[in-house]
Amino acid sequence: MVSNLLESDVEDVLEAAFAGSDEELFVIDPPASTIVSLVDAAVDRDDLPAMSMLADERVLKSVMDDFLVASKAADLLDSGALTLRVLPADADNALFVSESKVVALVNAGDRVAALSTTDEEFVSEVFGTHRDAFADAGEYALRTPSISRVRETMAADIGEDVRDDFDAVLASLESASGDDGLDEVTVSLLVAARNDVLLYDISKWGEDVGIASKATFSRTKTRLEDVGVIDTEKVPIDVGRPRLRLKLGDDRLVGVDAEEFAAAAADLLA
Repeated sequence: MVSNLLESDVEDVLEAAFAGSDEELFVIDPPASTIVSLVDAAVDRDDLPAMSMLADERVLKSVMDDFLVASKAADLLDSGALTLRVLPADADNALFVSESKVVALVNAGDRVAALSTTDEEFVSEVFGTHRDAFADAGEYALRTPSISRVRETMAADIGEDVRDDFDAVLASLESASGDDGLDEVTVSLLVAARNDVLLYDISKWGEDVGIASKATFSRTKTRLEDVGVIDTEKVPIDVGRPRLRLKLGDDRLVGVDAEEFAAAAADLLA
């Protein structure tokens, strides 16, 4: 049996084709937009099969440069809901393959067309072929920490108010890849400055959790300071050099709601 599915997005295809049925789903050669949709769908739901994704390494790297996507994917990896491996060669189509169904995904403007079949012999052959290909493929090393660990450690090490601001700023962003000047390091420093946190504390936390090195935090702080977005004041300590307290450097950021803070900062960084 062959059928056509025409849905508004990839998550609707998952709902129509796979929710509540098979235990494992192979995702073969998905484009970047599909990877983003799958990660978003899987994070918010627990009725989808575990996904084993075999994807082009360049596409994976491009997608995972966005902290919003990568940190959610890391959560899925930690829970076992997702496994990422590198596609050794281009596939003919983007495929969803389970033990009961094969779905070929086709982008159709702002909608998704999916051609599916449940023919037992064909599905069994395709499933076995891609299961073997996945077993032989190399794992994709995702270095981004999971968003759960980031949130938990930020609340414990820096403060719950800072974590709440961090959450609100991330929720207001469409991307945290740095294209508009806002990546995970910049956002961390900005919410730290919004809450008068020491540079030492936020950079040590960032390095410990795996966001970036202290040196990267320091370089980013200097860049933000040079354009006047943040400022610093020296805080004497008993032994050693004074530490720097981060402060907002532009009055246009002071008192802005956390949900609007990212947009205001991006305008100043443009």
